[in-house]
Amino acid sequence: MRKKLTITIAEDVYDGLYRRIGKRRISQFIERLVRPHVLDEEMELAYRAMAHEEQREAAAETWSDALITDADDGSR
Repeated sequence: MRKKLTITIAEDVYDGLYRRIGKRRISQFIERLVRPHVLDEEMELAYRAMAHEEQREAAAETWSDALITDADDGSR
């Protein structure tokens, strides 16, 4: 899930980001810089490993799809 964050930075810093990184890539650039400082790297590695376990992922997808079916009351 993505969250929107509003930050305030100096105009010259923004201009530099815009020129070097590009308007549509600033968020990704900042996230890559910040991520190692705020997330437990071991947990991220564990999540990546779990995502590669095909059987577990298939079971999770089946479970998730069942939740969507349960929530559909047929009123649409």
